[in-house]
Amino acid sequence: MKGGEKMKRDPLVYGVIGVLLGGIIVWFMATSVVNNNMTGMMQMMGMRFTNQEQSSMMNKQNEGENFQNMMGMNSSMDDMMGSMRGKTGDEFDRAFISSMIIHHQGAIDMAKEAKISAKHDEIKKLAEDIISAQMREIDQMKMWQNAWEY
Repeated sequence: MKGGEKMKRDPLVYGVIGVLLGGIIVWFMATSVVNNNMTGMMQMMGMRFTNQEQSSMMNKQNEGENFQNMMGMNSSMDDMMGSMRGKTGDEFDRAFISSMIIHHQGAIDMAKEAKISAKHDEIKKLAEDIISAQMREIDQMKMWQNAWEY
């Protein structure tokens, strides 16, 4: 084989290898996110859920179930805001609390990852504070849901 032929073929081989490796990395990351119930990470990735799926996801999460089959996925901030538009009273409050619980859970999931992966102690301390505050607020909102029969 002449040198010119080899040089023409090398970029194609490297391109194919790159595509295969990229696919494997994406598959691994998606599998890891789902298997570790990293709902906040899923939301950041733009996965969207309907309101019914949000409720189902929270119920499954409260029951400790793994919800791998929920890859339809959750609400971005715009979707959360959109879910409240035009609503007032109980209808607004119900949508607000539901979205905020999911939003806070995403912050908790991110903070848990920060406690493991962050380099700086300041970020790890902030992550601990976020987890504590967000859990306290989720508990408060769940009490309201029960009290107001949402």
